[in-house]
Amino acid sequence: MTSTATGAPARRDQILATAAELFAARGFHGVSVADLGAACGISGPALYKHFPSKDAVLAEMLVAISEELLSVGREHVGAADGPADAVRRLVGFHVDFALGRPALIVVQDRDWASLPDDARERVRGLQRAYVDLWAAQLREVDPSLDRDASRAAAHATFGLLNSTPHSARVPADRMRDLLRAMALRSLAVD
Repeated sequence: MTSTATGAPARRDQILATAAELFAARGFHGVSVADLGAACGISGPALYKHFPSKDAVLAEMLVAISEELLSVGREHVGAADGPADAVRRLVGFHVDFALGRPALIVVQDRDWASLPDDARERVRGLQRAYVDLWAAQLREVDPSLDRDASRAAAHATFGLLNSTPHSARVPADRMRDLLRAMALRSLAVD
């Protein structure tokens, strides 16, 4: 998102990034509006100029990352030279996401129940579409996989890659190579 003359989009992006870090560290309920405002260099009440509530911050954060994963995933599949290349691209993209934005993974896992119902349904729909994007490519690579098996393989791969907030104990470049290699071997893609 780019900044406007008023700086509003940049401030919203700052609030979302800061909220992700704070929610990951302390949990959604462990962060007050005043805490979030202070971390962004504004008063708590000033936060309401950008978001109607703390719940709205969480909702936008998780909906936006789900939309991004699906959108960029589709771009990678569209640019691929066949299904194996698509899987390699999807794995590389998801590894980069997991290593670059681990706070969002923690927030999704821990604070899912705090997500407003309408946002939860939107995120679920986007995530199902992302899984289906992967599953379709996996079935092309291995036609013996049916819909359920290919979806299970996608979920298992996400489990591996999304474990990085808890497992990344080596330098990022080395972890990136390790995760890519493990994921591609498990999916029988070289």
